Amino acid sequence: MARVALTSEKILDAAAGVADDGGLAAVSMRNVGRRLGVEAMSLYHHVANKEALLDQLADWVFARIELPVVGDPWRPAMAARAASARTVLAAHPWALGLVESRRTPGPALLHHHDTVLGCLRAGGFSVALASQAFAAIDSYVYGFVLTEQRLPFDAAGEAGAFVADVDLPVGDHPHLAEMVDEIVMGGDYRFADQFDDGLELILDGLERRLGGD
Repeated sequence: MARVALTSEKILDAAAGVADDGGLAAVSMRNVGRRLGVEAMSLYHHVANKEALLDQLADWVFARIELPVVGDPWRPAMAARAASARTVLAAHPWALGLVESRRTPGPALLHHHDTVLGCLRAGGFSVALASQAFAAIDSYVYGFVLTEQRLPFDAAGEAGAFVADVDLPVGDHPHLAEMVDEIVMGGDYRFADQFDDGLELILDGLERRLGGD
């Protein structure tokens, strides 16, 4: 068998594949080497150890999120970045926990954060408001992705069938029953479809704050 020409990019792609198949717990130098068809020792010429591999894997995630262009209108730029972040995190369920746990930021993460802040600053945000906006948007995106991953039904599928099986005492929970009856039952409600509307609520609030209202 031909010898694999290892590169950092190939190693990270392989590590991501291992994580996709078995979660972060499956990521080890041995398993990544096995996926590449090489001995684990071969990886140490490119990455110091497993912790360094996880740091670089977190950076790998940020490198795949669409970045805004500093100087472009901030609102559509933030909406596009949020949608891209959701797509990347949803495609790799292990990524959310990883990017929030690493203590050594890589170049892609640093560039990502600097660019997002730069776009907001160019859009007229103060340093403090840009920081708050960044945190609010990412808290929403991360929370939405986490909820999608943990729902007891398919977030992209219609929720009516799931709700129909829930014993909901209407007299005890009138407001919940009202919401279920009006929005979920008899319609095409999908939790995943709520992302854009929720994001717009946050962007509306930021726009009002930016305008001084």
